[in-house]
Amino acid sequence: MIDIVPTILEAAGIRAPAMVNGIAQKPIEGVSMLYSFDKANANAPSTRTTQYFEMFGNRAIYHDGWIAATTPPAPPWLLGAVKLPDVIDGYKWELYNIADDYSEYNDLAAKYPDKLRDLKELFLVEATKYNVLPLDNSVLQRIITPRPSATAGRTLFTYTGEISGLPVSDAPSILNKSYTITANVEIPQGGSEGMLVTSGGRFGGYGLYLLKGKPIFTYNLVDLERFRREGQQALAPGKHTIVFDFKYDGPGFGKGGSGVLSVDGHSVDSKSIPHTIPFLMSIDETFDVGVDTRTPVDDKDYQIPFRFTGKLVKLTVNLQPAPMSAEEQKQWDEAAKRVNRAAE
Repeated sequence: MIDIVPTILEAAGIRAPAMVNGIAQKPIEGVSMLYSFDKANANAPSTRTTQYFEMFGNRAIYHDGWIAATTPPAPPWLLGAVKLPDVIDGYKWELYNIADDYSEYNDLAAKYPDKLRDLKELFLVEATKYNVLPLDNSVLQRIITPRPSATAGRTLFTYTGEISGLPVSDAPSILNKSYTITANVEIPQGGSEGMLVTSGGRFGGYGLYLLKGKPIFTYNLVDLERFRREGQQALAPGKHTIVFDFKYDGPGFGKGGSGVLSVDGHSVDSKSIPHTIPFLMSIDETFDVGVDTRTPVDDKDYQIPFRFTGKLVKLTVNLQPAPMSAEEQKQWDEAAKRVNRAAE
């Protein structure tokens, strides 16, 4: 991935800028692959001589055909749920000569301790150069730490027309609170269907949409269970107001609540759910209005992009304050202050 920009710059004959709008730029970590486009270079050695890797404290360093790498202390799906070793001294390192052992089958760490030591030192050099340090192997804490945000403190969000691809950080967060979603729509003759608003997807999220003209709100609890509210009648042609109103059972994180789906002021379905997603709706999905990108919240109902075929006049999300205990509020406020001080 990091080789793409250098390749484009070289192909376009553009030198990477040292300054942009008065701000010094960090060094580009990749190397251009443009030379590999030439058949004459089919057997030429790679121009990449060194490359570091790091994610949540797991790290590796490649140099001149050798690679040294830490052994992950836990599978990725448990990184936020188990105690991890000391990020500096608690990891086991492996060593491979991938020039001869491309599948990294034969660990040579015990046989060549000096080579391993040199590569570990080289990792620190590269990590310093590219601002990787300090190393941090915490996962959940890093993900949910409050950060400066364009949506922080806002409770009312209004959208008109189709909007897609908003990252979760720039979207209204319905986590751990009561909320109301209101869609003002116009249904044409012959009916319509499609997504009104969604955040997340197959592995967690929600969607308010029309399916064969019937209003549906689906809440996907991290792909463990889907809670569905559904109207029994397709909407007639004309103007309608579709509302999903959720009352949260807080204070606390991940509590349940009761949701009512209504059309034109009349309830069409309601039910309670025992749990909600506590900390993060998604890390790789987006917030979309009038369309759905990435993955569906329920593959059995529809496939993307599931663009709304009626007219979405206005979509409103109204958030209520998150009900926290005094201790939870204190911890959250202290975390927010630390982040804001760092941002200043």
